[in-house]
Amino acid sequence: SGIICLAIFEAAYITEIVRAGIQSIDRGQIEAGQSIGLSQFQVLRWIVLPQAVQRMVPPLAGQFITLIKDSSLVSLISIQELTFLAQEVAYSTQYVFEIWIFVAVMYFCICYLLAWLFGRLEKRLSVYRA
Repeated sequence: SGIICLAIFEAAYITEIVRAGIQSIDRGQIEAGQSIGLSQFQVLRWIVLPQAVQRMVPPLAGQFITLIKDSSLVSLISIQELTFLAQEVAYSTQYVFEIWIFVAVMYFCICYLLAWLFGRLEKRLSVYRA
């Protein structure tokens, strides 16, 4: 049930990002596509979506990083197990501070990797920007 709640919660934000990305495309772009005889699907496929995706990548990156952080609550990608294991090791070895620093570094690495991947995607998509 936790995963379902998190999915519904994130879906609302991601839907808004996608909607805003599509609506940010100038109406003149759509009209230009229609004036050369493209169907609505072709206008969406060849004109609107390529531009909208470039605008959606940065907010989607932030949302997916937030998803990684929130997923520790519902054990997505084994982060809950990591936290539970760290708690057990910290109390049994008396290295509480060191263990929690290690867990924080792991969280940082996961989020940094995701941010880096989205940065690369954003750079790759910017090649097509007019």
